[in-house]
Amino acid sequence: MPLLSDSDDFHPTVGVIALTGCDGSGKSTLAAKLVAQLREQRPTEALYLGQSSGRIAEWIRTLPLIGPRFNAYLLRKSDQVHDKPSMPPGNVAAFVIYMLSRWRAHKFRRMLALCRRGVLVVTDRYPQAEIPGFYCDGPQLAKTEGGNWWIRRLRASEQRLYQWMASSVPALVIRLNVDAETAHARKPDHKMASLRQKVATLPTLRFNGARILDLDGRDDQGAILDRSLRAVSTAVPLLSS
Repeated sequence: MPLLSDSDDFHPTVGVIALTGCDGSGKSTLAAKLVAQLREQRPTEALYLGQSSGRIAEWIRTLPLIGPRFNAYLLRKSDQVHDKPSMPPGNVAAFVIYMLSRWRAHKFRRMLALCRRGVLVVTDRYPQAEIPGFYCDGPQLAKTEGGNWWIRRLRASEQRLYQWMASSVPALVIRLNVDAETAHARKPDHKMASLRQKVATLPTLRFNGARILDLDGRDDQGAILDRSLRAVSTAVPLLSS
C-alpha cells in the first residue's frame, strides 16, 4: 500500500484513518459509519486507541469486596495527576499511568499488524508526542515533575513509547471540532474543565505532518460522512491494484 506523507521529515505512513476530537464531537458515530462504507471496497477494521481508563475502571469496580474501594482510590490518584501536574506522582499512581500507556501501545501494535496484512484501520483517537497529557492522547507522566528514580525512569520510558507510536503517521487524520458547551451537552458526565482543555489543545496537534481534514462536529452527520469519504479516497487507494 504505497502511501505518501506530507511531512518534510520522513516518517512511515500507515494505512490508518485516525479520528480525533473532543469527547462528544462524534468520533464513535463517524467511525462506525466509515467502517461500514469502506468495508464494501476493502478489508477495514475499527480500533479504539484511547488509554481505556474508563473501561478499566468499570471492570475494577465490579471486583468483589475490594473493587469499589480500589476504584475510588485510583480515581483520586488520577485526579491528583490531572489537577496538580507539578506535584510528583506517587509510586502507585505512576505505575498505573505507565501501565495504561503500555496497554495503549499493545493496541497500537495490533493496529500495525492489521496494516501489514493490508487492512485499512479506522481509529477512534491516535497517540501523539507533541503535547503531554492523556486529555490529548499524549504521555501523561510527562506532565508531572520530580519524583524518585523509579518514577523518573517510568516517565522516560513512557515518553519513548509515545515517540515510537507517533512516528507512524496516519494516512489521514479527521479532526472533529466542537465547542466545549456542545461537548458537555452531549457528554454531561465529563468535567467542563477537561473538555475546555481538549477543545483548546487538540486543534494544535500536527501528527508529524499527517494530512488533516478539519470538520465541524456540529454539522449534519451525512455531510460529515460524505466529506470524510472523499478525503479518504484521496489519501488511501481504496481498490486493490
